[in-house]
Amino acid sequence: MKVLMSKMEDQEAIAELAHDLRRSVSTFVRAVRHNTGTQRSAQSETLDLLQRAGPMSVASLASRRGVTHQTMRLVVAQLEANGLVRQETNPMDRRSRIATLTPAGNDALEREREARTASIKEAIRRLLSPQEQGTLRAALPLLDRLSQLPD
Repeated sequence: MKVLMSKMEDQEAIAELAHDLRRSVSTFVRAVRHNTGTQRSAQSETLDLLQRAGPMSVASLASRRGVTHQTMRLVVAQLEANGLVRQETNPMDRRSRIATLTPAGNDALEREREARTASIKEAIRRLLSPQEQGTLRAALPLLDRLSQLPD
């Protein structure tokens, strides 16, 4: 009975840790994005997906982002009008087009990342003691491992 109670307590502690971690990470991400003016949007998420996954059709983008084809077509058209992506004929299916990140799109993503990094750097410098900075550094491999969750 004591072993069963211990396992239940362990499960409760893990559930509480998971809740607290999700809340802390979400709050942290929102604060950094707010402080740097780099809020998530359909456009920024589409640019990020194109950078991570490479060129793809509007249909593939819509599927990966969980939006309708029509919505994604509008997002890609706006990104193209802003010079952040270009659309080319799909060599595998000449009826469809492939969206590709342009150098300007890459630069826009990099500027946003640099702004967020600078904001985090300043917060670490101002708010954390050297010992706390060490603790944070030691936690990074754990966070990286948790980021490897299967889809």
